Amino acid sequence: MTADPIRWAWAAAAVVLWLALIGLVALRRARKTGDTPPTAPDATLVVFASQTGFAEELARMTTAALNAGGITTALISLGDLTADRLAAAPRALFLVSTTGEGDAPDSALAFMRRMSQRDLSGLSFGVLALGDSSYRSFCAFGRALDDWLRTNAARPLFDRVEVDNGEVGAIRHWQHQLNRITGRTDAPDWAPPAYAPWRLIKRERLNGPDSPGEGLWRIALEPLGDLPDWRAGDIAEIGVPSAPGQSPHAHREYSVASLPADRRLELIVRLMRGPDGAPGLASGWLTETCAIGAPVDLRIRSNSAFHGPEGAPPMILIGAGSGLAGLRAHIKERQAARCGANWLILGERHPAHDRILTPELETGRALGTLERLDRVFSRGAGGRYVQDHLRDQADLVRDWIARGAVIHVCGAVAMGAAVHAALAEILGAESLDDLTARGRYRRDVY
Repeated sequence: MTADPIRWAWAAAAVVLWLALIGLVALRRARKTGDTPPTAPDATLVVFASQTGFAEELARMTTAALNAGGITTALISLGDLTADRLAAAPRALFLVSTTGEGDAPDSALAFMRRMSQRDLSGLSFGVLALGDSSYRSFCAFGRALDDWLRTNAARPLFDRVEVDNGEVGAIRHWQHQLNRITGRTDAPDWAPPAYAPWRLIKRERLNGPDSPGEGLWRIALEPLGDLPDWRAGDIAEIGVPSAPGQSPHAHREYSVASLPADRRLELIVRLMRGPDGAPGLASGWLTETCAIGAPVDLRIRSNSAFHGPEGAPPMILIGAGSGLAGLRAHIKERQAARCGANWLILGERHPAHDRILTPELETGRALGTLERLDRVFSRGAGGRYVQDHLRDQADLVRDWIARGAVIHVCGAVAMGAAVHAALAEILGAESLDDLTARGRYRRDVY
């Protein structure tokens, strides 16, 4: 997750939304009591559909707020929600993201296949739709879900709440509606994330200076306190100062490229530039401005939608450029667990200048922790993209899937869409949907 102009819109949504005054105790209680099916028939369903974990965390905050107000809840992913369970519930609150150009999150595809005519006249509902108005299909999935609920006779508790890039007023309006449900007048506000102090300890350019793309940098940080725990697939939220010595005024998200066993957190960041050539706020700061040894405000957020599989099935990892960050953490996690059936398909620009992390990846191949390493370059003689390579290797992709392989894709949204189309051609759209519903196809696209 390293593309400033695209990812920031989603990332900035987190700046004002994290739980502070509600406290960790309430959040832990929500996790203990909310993840299981309801034990009471009047339980309120809190349903989330999240692509990066943001809607899920807001759902957990919502669950905590309702529990604190004496409301019995059940927290559930939309992909796990059945029509019968929804029809039997008296009340449901939906917190759903729209990803890409108006798409539903991957975890919601199973539910979408079940969105047929249904009598929901006994259900009251509310919808919080997360989106980005710079996209043509703003909050498209949240709007479609809201329309479907109304069409099937469910009764809205209030008008749909749409959140554009974490707009403060919209989130406060959602919390106001929760207070109306609980009857509380003293509920604490939701507040910005509690960053921990880290320090920048190393910055290394991975591609050559003659690359046709901007610099791709490995950034290493260490905590000033205890090293926190995290998993492959998790996200580093960074508070970016507007000027040296100032408090953060912007928020960016990056895929974590290392594991706690490395004793430091690493990112892979592409320097981004605006139309005027100015460096991106976060990427410019991390790759050029922030001094070695300088403090960095950082928080690690769990992203269960991109965690690895249980057990040790084969794994196909597909990405390009800075997307290697999230894939690299998975490779490290698999190596530590001695899972050797890993196939990395990595796209970059030019073979002469963009063979990033070559010693590390070639060592993995030599040791057998990378069964296959396929590099694909879009420039130079015979330029190809990762989606072209997938089509070339269609029989092998089908063979790996038949062996039980999972697929993880990480990188820019355009690459993710092209890879998705190629996989749908190779495996069939219904089969790909089925893999998604079963957690065997996961994406982190930005």
